[in-house]
Amino acid sequence: VAGILTSLGKRVVAVRHPMPYGDLAKQACQRFASYEDLDRHECTIEEREEYEPHLDNGCVVYAGVDYERILREAEKEADIILWDGGNNDFPFYRPDVMITLVDPHRPGHEITYHPGATNLRLADIVIINKIETSSPEHVDLVRANIRKVNPEAVVVDAASPIFVENGQLLRGKRVLVVEDGPTLTHGNMAYGAGAIGARKYGASELIDPRPYAVGSIKDTFAKYDHLSYILPAMGYSKTQLEELEATIAGVDADVVVIGTPIDLSRVIKIKQPTVRVRYELQEIGEPNLADLLKAKLSL
Repeated sequence: VAGILTSLGKRVVAVRHPMPYGDLAKQACQRFASYEDLDRHECTIEEREEYEPHLDNGCVVYAGVDYERILREAEKEADIILWDGGNNDFPFYRPDVMITLVDPHRPGHEITYHPGATNLRLADIVIINKIETSSPEHVDLVRANIRKVNPEAVVVDAASPIFVENGQLLRGKRVLVVEDGPTLTHGNMAYGAGAIGARKYGASELIDPRPYAVGSIKDTFAKYDHLSYILPAMGYSKTQLEELEATIAGVDADVVVIGTPIDLSRVIKIKQPTVRVRYELQEIGEPNLADLLKAKLSL
């Protein structure tokens, strides 16, 4: 969305929902325009996963606690404010256009989990993503649920094609897959883009990291017992980052597959060779987001 609006000549600033893991007074109004800002604010892995993709695309990000102050600061440098709800959070500002993305890898969640179910009902536009890797039955179920609770919404079909940097390194190799932490934990997924990419590029084995887990990483596996051959990238403190680093170091893997939205090797040391898995939204057919946004925002 930010890319579309920027291509139309608009200055876009993203505002993230609150992710308070530290000193709330210091975090009242945070502005991120570079990786150095992430370091200065001592961002957790989860925060970096949410902010870095915007920064990579040249989009300034605001976050914090005082959302009146955040809005006033963001307005000074933006033509359009883009609320990025991240973990399903509905906007704190009344939007002119509300876009909700649903995941057919988790069919039914769009009407059974709060606040996602609220977002679906509020949406002007609903994107059904990951169509290319989901079963037709799951896509049909999600589409039916959209019609049931929000028949006025415009539905956009989309895929999330996966790109693996140096994917040839995976063929025939035993790999450790590290995925986005929240997706696996409270998101209740047993796999992510990293696992899909590893299989797509011919990895011979996805190594079970549980025997190598230490400290809080071991506790995470005990709490979220649906996880097996995937390592969640937990990093909410210096100690936990060290435990994540130690867990990865203990795994006898030919390659570490980084399926998180960030370059994990910037945050911790990884001794094994690494490859990154990325994905981008790719719309299928019409209607498309660009036309819808131009019409709804009179651009």
